[in-house]
Amino acid sequence: MAVRGESRLKVLARQLLGGDSSSGCPNCACKDGGKPAPIELKFSPEVQEALQQHRPVVALESTIISHGMPYPQNLQTALEVEEVVRQNNAVPATIAIIGGQPCIGCDSSQLEHIARRGTAVRKVSRRDMPLVLGSGLDGATTVSGTMLLAARAGIKLFVTGGIGGVHRGGHISMDVSADLTELGRTPVAVVCAGAKSVLDIPRTLEYLETQGVCVAAYGADEFPAFFSRHSGCKAPCRVDGPQQ
Repeated sequence: MAVRGESRLKVLARQLLGGDSSSGCPNCACKDGGKPAPIELKFSPEVQEALQQHRPVVALESTIISHGMPYPQNLQTALEVEEVVRQNNAVPATIAIIGGQPCIGCDSSQLEHIARRGTAVRKVSRRDMPLVLGSGLDGATTVSGTMLLAARAGIKLFVTGGIGGVHRGGHISMDVSADLTELGRTPVAVVCAGAKSVLDIPRTLEYLETQGVCVAAYGADEFPAFFSRHSGCKAPCRVDGPQQ
């Protein structure tokens, strides 16, 4: 028990302070500056091979699996989304934490583990990462948590549903999603359906501007509102093709 506790403390220390050993990441952004990655990542063989061969990899979050819908619909949806990515000549990398180990690309048994446990799995944003890794817990990564681990893994593109934002009344409560600050600090492109419609979208866009985030609508002039293409807010930028 003492040995296990010491091991978990070392993981926590690496997360907070940085460690002395390499993560073994085949394409880790942390290596650019010659510094070892503070988080040890576990890559699925499919994702590891794709990164080594410089093939396109798309990161996917896991909170939608644990908290988005009940079992078995959540598992079925996760597998279908991964298949859509493969059909478009890219490799899916669903990111989750299993027993304190960040997994970059989950196999079917890991996806089912998260799906079956559902809301018993802790949501993990940047704030929660040290606790979950250090305590050996399971974790379902939010937009913020997925971006952080994707960047450490060298994955440059992340696809999700709706991002978090400024809550209604957020100018009083200061209830602002960590997704927004992560978008301003982590070099990962996020393709999404806009911010969730229950949020204060005008203030969300203002906050993203403050964070220096380039927000572009694809083939539209209006910023989307999750399940709707219309929010009543003009998008800061518009792009009409992948080359843009």
